[in-house]
Amino acid sequence: MAESAPDPVAADTVETVELSDVVAPVVKTTGSAVPSGPAPSVAEPVPPAADPDETLGRPLTSADVWRAARARRKALRAEIRRFTQRSRRRRMVWWGSIGAVAALVLGTLIAAYSPLFAVEKVTVAGAGTLDADAVEAALAGQIGTPLALVDRSEVRSALLEFPMIETYSLELRPPHELLVRVVERTPIGVVKTDAGYSLLDAAGVVLSTTPERPEGAALLEITGGPESDAFASAGLVMRSLPAELRKTVTDVAASSVDDVTLTLEGDRTVVWGNAEQSSRKAYTLDKLIAARPDATSYDVSSPDVAVVG
Repeated sequence: MAESAPDPVAADTVETVELSDVVAPVVKTTGSAVPSGPAPSVAEPVPPAADPDETLGRPLTSADVWRAARARRKALRAEIRRFTQRSRRRRMVWWGSIGAVAALVLGTLIAAYSPLFAVEKVTVAGAGTLDADAVEAALAGQIGTPLALVDRSEVRSALLEFPMIETYSLELRPPHELLVRVVERTPIGVVKTDAGYSLLDAAGVVLSTTPERPEGAALLEITGGPESDAFASAGLVMRSLPAELRKTVTDVAASSVDDVTLTLEGDRTVVWGNAEQSSRKAYTLDKLIAARPDATSYDVSSPDVAVVG
């Protein structure tokens, strides 16, 4: 088959064109392709220095590790310095406080044991029947002794000379006073002896002995004497009476712990019974006497059902 000849018009109009001459370079700007002339040469940007906080998104390097270790050492040294300073301040305050307290205690001890705080005056408080001047004279040996060195055994020995003293206490009153507070025994009556009349307290302690019966002292007629249970019961009864009522008692009799009997001025008899509920019995007796002063007998052995005769 014979080949057909090319179209002379088409052959004349066909032109070979290079693709680079037709298609212009494309530069991407703001998301759109804009044709322009030949692409200019642009230098590659230099990345910034790595920030330790931005290393989380990339693998760590030896420089990152070194920087982190150095920052950790600096923070540790700073914390150690702060802790050491605080500890040093605390120790200084602590030792300063201890030194101040020690100086105060030492100064106090030195002053207390020095003549600056020596006894120059002895005062007796609480003495009634007791002669306070006699007690002060008995303790004159403590004059000139530093308050802290007052000999309590010597004071006790001196006060044993006064049977009227039941208990006592010492008070050191800087700079120069020694105060002696005494509690006197409560006399409940007298017993007749070969030497006369002995004044006794509730414990049977002899307070004094006189040839004549002391005025206002009740005569005790107790079976078994001061060592008996009957005497102890009678002593409790007398101590429970108000002072004014006790002064009106002329005789106390008891043959056992359950039959204590009192005789009041005016030859009035009080049947007391035992020492139980003595406070209530004393209160009841006081009210009965106020209501019936002309009565000759009062029975308060049962305070709830007292009998007046």
